[in-house]
Amino acid sequence: MDTEGTHDARNTHSPGIPHPAAPPGRPAAPPMPKVPPGRPAPAEAGEPPLVGWLRAPRPETEPGIWRYGHRVRPAEEPDRAPTRQLVSGAVISFLCGWLLWSLLWNGYLGGYWMWPLVALTPDSWRQASGDKMAYVWASYLYYGLVIVAFLVVFGRLGRWAELGRRLAAPVLRRREEHAPQAAPAPAADGSLWPAVRQGGAPDAAEKLAAETRSGRMNDVDAARIERAWRSVQAGRNSLASFTDTVLRHGAAACPHPSGLRDLPHRSAPHDLLTDQVRIGTALDDLRNPYQHRGAGIALQPALLGTSLLAVGPPGSGKTSRLTRPVVEAMSLQALAGRAAVVAVGAAGAELGPDAAFDAIVKAGRPDSPCDLDLYGGTTDPDEAAAVLAEALVGDLAAGAPGGESRRAGTVLGQLLGPFRVAYGRFPGVAELRELLDGAPEATAALRSALEAAGEQGALRELDARERQAQRAGDVGALLADRIALLDRPAFAGFFDPTGQSRQVSLRALDRPLRVRIDLPERGHADASRILARLVLAQFTECAVARSDRSVFACLVLDDASHVVTQEALRGLQRLRSANAGVVLTLRALDDVPEALRGALLGTVGCRMAFAGVTTWDGARFAEVWGKAWVETRDVTDRQIVSDEPFTKLMHSIRRLVTGKDVTAKAVTVRTVERERWSASDLANAVPAGHAVLSVTSVTGESAPPVLVDLRG
Repeated sequence: MDTEGTHDARNTHSPGIPHPAAPPGRPAAPPMPKVPPGRPAPAEAGEPPLVGWLRAPRPETEPGIWRYGHRVRPAEEPDRAPTRQLVSGAVISFLCGWLLWSLLWNGYLGGYWMWPLVALTPDSWRQASGDKMAYVWASYLYYGLVIVAFLVVFGRLGRWAELGRRLAAPVLRRREEHAPQAAPAPAADGSLWPAVRQGGAPDAAEKLAAETRSGRMNDVDAARIERAWRSVQAGRNSLASFTDTVLRHGAAACPHPSGLRDLPHRSAPHDLLTDQVRIGTALDDLRNPYQHRGAGIALQPALLGTSLLAVGPPGSGKTSRLTRPVVEAMSLQALAGRAAVVAVGAAGAELGPDAAFDAIVKAGRPDSPCDLDLYGGTTDPDEAAAVLAEALVGDLAAGAPGGESRRAGTVLGQLLGPFRVAYGRFPGVAELRELLDGAPEATAALRSALEAAGEQGALRELDARERQAQRAGDVGALLADRIALLDRPAFAGFFDPTGQSRQVSLRALDRPLRVRIDLPERGHADASRILARLVLAQFTECAVARSDRSVFACLVLDDASHVVTQEALRGLQRLRSANAGVVLTLRALDDVPEALRGALLGTVGCRMAFAGVTTWDGARFAEVWGKAWVETRDVTDRQIVSDEPFTKLMHSIRRLVTGKDVTAKAVTVRTVERERWSASDLANAVPAGHAVLSVTSVTGESAPPVLVDLRG
């Protein structure tokens, strides 16, 4: 079996989505290896950065910490005294020791300190005819022991060792970082591909190691080939085909269907060995957990699989500092064969350049390269009706649990089923609108086609729809009004069910795809919300229905206003076990029905509050983040009143000098339960360009909320 392509039989393209192709004029040679900012120097001079990147250790850390180059802090925070206090204490203890030694040496304190020397040496050494040199050497040794004792005692009093460690540690760390690193053992050197070598493909390992050392391989190539090797170990592909492909193509083996091996531009640091993208740095703040202070903060599929909700006002950086880095990371992982990403945003949202995506849907624009499948690529009328009903009237079902969506799904099913039986396809937007409006010509034509085909079951469905249309309060009129928002001249030619256009179907989420959908928010706000709900409903349905879930599926909604519904929350809950996740951004929780706000915060595993959130939004986050036990110190000043004449005189003098009464401080230490982040802190204490983030992994590991500098 030839592994040229993706080395995975699942990654072949279906007619449901256009085949991604490299842009014209793009060179076939791979770009230079890209290394995220902050990577250390290579182990040996002249080696490409990728070698050092493959060799770098990545310690196990708390969820959400950037593992590349991370230094694990002690388990508990040490009782650190201020450096100025340590310096002053060390100087004072040294001066005290020097003064005491001077007094002893010059005999001001007597000669008793020499008694041990006199007692332990023979008297003959001190006589005129004795061995005076032996006594001199013994005296010098004794003086040395006394000096060492002085250093130990006064060093412990002045905490010289702690001061030395604090001042020398940064210098030693910098020297260690800039010193040449010893080459790791071959079994631990990732640039030598030990797993491939030990797995029975030494020739392929040698070829890959040569490509790594020569600089012809980048980090995307390394991640992609590693995934191909794991497919060989899992038995999905043969060892012989993998070896043959690597020997023939080297770093370009097992490529993405588009043929691309990197993105045209990166705006954030990425670590494809751990699938992480760095979005900021945790502040060295007392409100942050000790293990996170100063560490990089990153996101990865293991966290996004629980879905992420970000709330912040316009201009707070949701798109530039969160959405785009996540889309970029998922696109890189798609090129490595690990992920499929669908990015949805308003036109001009800058989710990435056109060259970074395999398929782009520009709804409402005549120059759109692709079209969107209105029915999500399904052939089941009931499934198509349920998804379309969620998109059209899902936002109206908040008051009645599932009522409107269920009735709307029944109405659409009574039309989509007979239409597909009659014509072999689902109706277009204009055809569906006519049927929902009860147009006599459209209904008569459909009935004639069903009668000619002898489909009695479909005719009964159509008869039931005609009877229900005569009842008061029929939901068909509402559906007709909503579908009319898509039956506009701006959308002419879109949602073509005949298969004559290049359509994007989310049924292809089991392959590493990169899709961007631009919504026409200006002038078509209601239509944009319908399309956003449609994409979300199709994504949750298709991601769960995948037979192969090895590829992580990620949907990014740059603006999820009026998109979250009851059915959408049920779908989000099912994504954790389906290796899929959704990233939602909101300007405020007011864009979500009040009855669903608490359920939304409880459903997602990762929550992010940007600077500028309101206090009532902050109260929701504070409630879901809960409380923690903290140690508080209460200091009370009590005036000292004395009846003794001398003490009263001293207090009077001190009052004249300082202008304050003599007081005594009483310190009370208590352990109390307080909110991790209060609503007031979230609204007023989060600086611009910062956010508070809490994460949870699909395995249940969680990290408390962390204040993150998104600019670092």
